[in-house]
Amino acid sequence: MNKALSASIDLAPPDEARTIRKVAWRIMPLIMVCYLFAFFDRINISFAKFALQSDLSLTDTAYGLGAGLFVVGYVLFEVPSNMMLYKVGARRWICRIMISWGIATALMAFVQTEWQFYTLRFLIGAMEAGFAPGVLFYLTLWFPVAYRGRITSTLFLASAFAGILGAPVAGLVLSQMEGVLGMRGWHWLFLVGGLPCIALGYLVFKVLKDHIEDAQWLTSDEQALLSQRIADQNRHIGGHSLLGALKTPGFLKLGLVYFMIQVCSYGLNFWAPHLIRTSGITHPTTIGLLTAVPYICGAITMVVVGRLSDASGHRSRFVAGLMLLAAVGFLCAGIFDKHTSFLIGALAVMGAGIIASIPAFWALPPKLMTGAGAAGGIALINTLGQLGGIVSPVMVGRIKDVTGSTTPALYAIGALAIACAAILLFALPARLRAREEHASVN
Repeated sequence: MNKALSASIDLAPPDEARTIRKVAWRIMPLIMVCYLFAFFDRINISFAKFALQSDLSLTDTAYGLGAGLFVVGYVLFEVPSNMMLYKVGARRWICRIMISWGIATALMAFVQTEWQFYTLRFLIGAMEAGFAPGVLFYLTLWFPVAYRGRITSTLFLASAFAGILGAPVAGLVLSQMEGVLGMRGWHWLFLVGGLPCIALGYLVFKVLKDHIEDAQWLTSDEQALLSQRIADQNRHIGGHSLLGALKTPGFLKLGLVYFMIQVCSYGLNFWAPHLIRTSGITHPTTIGLLTAVPYICGAITMVVVGRLSDASGHRSRFVAGLMLLAAVGFLCAGIFDKHTSFLIGALAVMGAGIIASIPAFWALPPKLMTGAGAAGGIALINTLGQLGGIVSPVMVGRIKDVTGSTTPALYAIGALAIACAAILLFALPARLRAREEHASVN
C-alpha cells in the first residue's frame, strides 16, 4: 500500500502493529482502487467539458448546472443509502453502489441532448450516494482511533492519484480515442470511467468482510485484540444513533465546515482544466499533465499531515492551516490567471491545501459519534458538505457567463476558505477541543 503507512504503524506495540498492518494490507488496496474510480468519476466531467459543451451546445451555466445535479442526486439519497448500508452490511451495499454507478457513468457516452445530460448527471449522483461516507464508516469498524488519521490519509491518496493518473489518462483518451469506432473522445472517457466499476463491485462482495469476526485471515487473538481496542474507544463516545448524533454539540458545525471545504474542492476539480486552457494551453494531453500537478502536491501533503496529525491529535488545527493554504492558492490563481507558470504554481498550492484537508477533516466526526450515529451522522455531514458541490460549479459558471472571467469566483472561494479556517480555530465546541487535547496527551 505504501511505506509511509507501514513505517508509522511500527511505532505501536508489536502485536497491535502487526495486526493493524495485516488488516491494512488486506482491505485497503481494493478500497483505494474503488475510491480512485469514485473520484475520477467526479473529475472526468471537467475534461469532457469543452467537447461536451460543443456537441450539446451548453453554456457555462448549463455545464455548471449539470455538474451540480450530480451532487443533488448524491445529497438526496446520501443518508438513506448509509442507513441501509448499516442495516444490510457494508460489503453488499458498497457492491451495489459500485455496479449501479458504473452503469450510469458508462451511459453518459450516449448522451445527445441537454436534458439527457441533466438526467444522467442526477442519476450518477443518486447511484453513488453513500459510497464515501460508507467507506469511512467501514474503516471505523476495522481501525482504532490512533490509526485513523494515517488510514484515512492513505484512503484519500486514491483521490490524489485519480488526479495524478486520471488527468493524463483523460487527456490521452480525449486526443487518441477520438473517432475510434465512430465515437467521440469524451464518449470513451465515460466508458473508461464507468465499466471497470462493475467488476470492482463484484470484487468488493467477494473480498471484503462486514465484521472483524468474519475475517478468517485473522487469528482469534488478533480478532480479540482489534475488537477490544475499538470497543473500548467507542464506549466513551456519544451519538450511538442518528438522532443522538444530531443532538451532539458541534455536529452541524462540522457539516458547515465540510460544506466550505467542498465548495473549494469542487472549485478545483471542475475548473482546473478550464483555468489551464484559458491561460494559453490548448492540447488535451498537456492540459491533463498540468492538471495532475495540484494532485501530486496534495498527495505529498496528505501523507505528511496524516502522520503529523496522528502524532499531535490536533486535527482541527491542521485542517485550518490547510484551508488557509488553499485560500492563498485561490487568490493567486485569480491574480495570475493569464500567466501559465504562475497559475500552475497557484494550483499546486491550492491542491496541497484542499486535497490534504479532506482526510484530515474526516478524523473529526468519529470523535463525536459511533454505531448508527456514525453511519448516519457521517453520511449527513457528507451530505451537508456535498451541497458545496451544487453551489460551487453553478456559482463559478454563472459568474463567468456574466463577467467573462472566473477571477471573481476564485476570490470568493478564497475568502470562504479563510472563513472555514476561522471556524476551525475559534468556534468548535469545547467537547471536541477537549477530546483533541486528550488525544495529544495520550
